[in-house]
Amino acid sequence: MRSSRGLLQVCIAPAPSVFPDCRDGGGAIKRSIPASAGQLRVTGLAPGDYAVAVIHDANGNGKLDTMMGIPREGFGFSRNPAIGFGPPRFTAAQFPLTGGSDRQEVRMRYLL
Repeated sequence: MRSSRGLLQVCIAPAPSVFPDCRDGGGAIKRSIPASAGQLRVTGLAPGDYAVAVIHDANGNGKLDTMMGIPREGFGFSRNPAIGFGPPRFTAAQFPLTGGSDRQEVRMRYLL
């Protein structure tokens, strides 16, 4: 991460309909943690396919700030897919959760 200021907004989505922002419910899990923590541990998820989206909300306003459509804050996705215009498809970030000690490392990207 570029800094430890602000929050990490994390969306754990079990379906394309709630990815990447967790806005529509549908079993998605949304968490906010201090950016200084740098990691989140979630327990009790049912086995299945998930995709994770992370925003480094440096100013703590609860959203990804943009300038002319370009993100001004950091963002990342599970499986670290290539980024084009807009977020990746659910299938590009999707990973299987088997119920063991599964782990996803998300590389944060900053465009501005």
